[in-house]
Amino acid sequence: MGNPIKQLAGETAVYGLSTILARIINFLFVPFYTRLLTTESYGVVTEFMAYIAVLQVLLVLGLETGCFRFANKEGVNPSAVYSDALAAVTGLSSVFLAVMIAFASPIASGLGYAGYEKCIMYVGGILALDSVTAILFAKFRQEHRAFKFAIFKTIKIITETVVNILLFFSFAGFCASRATALGIGVEQLTPDDVWMLHFVSASPDFSYVIFAIFASCVVCGILFLPTLLKFSFEFDGRLLKQMLVYSLPLMVASLPGVINDFLDRILFRFFDHSADAWRSSLGIYQAAVKLSVIMSLFIQMFRFAAEPFFFQRSADKGSKELYAKVMEYFTAFCGLVFLGVILYIDVISLILGRDFRAGVGIVPVMLLSYMLLGMLFNVSMWYKLSGKTGMAIYITVAGLVVTAVVNVVFMPKYSYWAAAFAHLASYVVMFVISAVLGQKHYPIPYRWGRIALVFVGMGAVYGISLFVDNTWFPSGGEVLSIISKLAVHTLLLGCYCWFCYVLLKGRASRL
Repeated sequence: MGNPIKQLAGETAVYGLSTILARIINFLFVPFYTRLLTTESYGVVTEFMAYIAVLQVLLVLGLETGCFRFANKEGVNPSAVYSDALAAVTGLSSVFLAVMIAFASPIASGLGYAGYEKCIMYVGGILALDSVTAILFAKFRQEHRAFKFAIFKTIKIITETVVNILLFFSFAGFCASRATALGIGVEQLTPDDVWMLHFVSASPDFSYVIFAIFASCVVCGILFLPTLLKFSFEFDGRLLKQMLVYSLPLMVASLPGVINDFLDRILFRFFDHSADAWRSSLGIYQAAVKLSVIMSLFIQMFRFAAEPFFFQRSADKGSKELYAKVMEYFTAFCGLVFLGVILYIDVISLILGRDFRAGVGIVPVMLLSYMLLGMLFNVSMWYKLSGKTGMAIYITVAGLVVTAVVNVVFMPKYSYWAAAFAHLASYVVMFVISAVLGQKHYPIPYRWGRIALVFVGMGAVYGISLFVDNTWFPSGGEVLSIISKLAVHTLLLGCYCWFCYVLLKGRASRL
């Protein structure tokens, strides 16, 4: 049992190289975004990213997981599996991109972003390219080509980073100098004065971020050209139909799941208590969510490696016991991440610009929400492994209903606090439903006693840290006081690690 877990951990680490780099760079840009952009402009970026996340689920058609399922079936040609998936996703994405280009102007006006039609086109390009390359990245994962996966992802990330740096730190300054030389204001510059104004604004705003993402998607698509040229295309219409029958329920199930994750960003426009400044509230909320990036980062790393791993081990003897063991280690590590952020939040929060720090209080809620989301991924593997993918729809719809109700009822009064607790409530409901149904249809011997003790350990350490802070360091402003507090927090973090080691490796065999 040890070797499979080591393999999973190793591939998680490799996939994590690019994922970590992406999130770290994205995280490192937060101080710049929260200082160079207004809260309103950062809110617009957040809104666009929500639309992208939701629409990509539609365009990929659930075929990433479908490819894993059918490529591992005996008697099925893997080349035909990926050929069919590519054909379906490329066709749908091409139609979508054409629509976005043709209707860019009315879409921009309808959203209140008249004059930013190019951003609508960039979003279409991002979605089309990302959807197609998602299938190709899935092929890398299926073939355990983790290093190539990581290299391509890293190049994509570096491209986005470089374009961001050039736009925010070079192009904006060049436009200001050009305007001064012409004796006009920056806003009066035209594409005839500066060629790049065909693509972005003269002053830093949300168009810089969207364009940088689009440029990185183009580069990533170019990287895959040699792979496509060597690809053995073997289209099989009958196989594609079988794949869609399996995958579309996953897509339908994933859609409310992703909407569940991003619905709050969309609802700010309609329900935030400061209707005239909802973009500002959204920007503050997103900045606080960014401080929870480490937890979501680990979950994404784990998912990349775990999904094909679970499928490939499903026929092995003792596979269910292995899945249960993975759950225990996963939960314990997530607890470490949770405490690692919370116990050092005083320092970590300085990353944000002063105008964005009002939302730091929601960080513990978001960390716990992401932790439950990762646990949900583990317990929800039962319907993928058993082929009962239709059950996923009921689970995710239940979560979506909870998210919508909490946001609609409480967001008008509590703004982003409602959004944070809506995530937590939704993931709790989905986790409970999935765990109960899983034990009925595909029972896995999870040791819930151990998992519960991990949460007890987390709560104890967090509670002790709050007591110590309020008792020993009530002022918290002096340098010596801050250093002493962080030293105590580090000791508490070590206690948690010792507790988990004893729990998972020790003699708690009956739990």
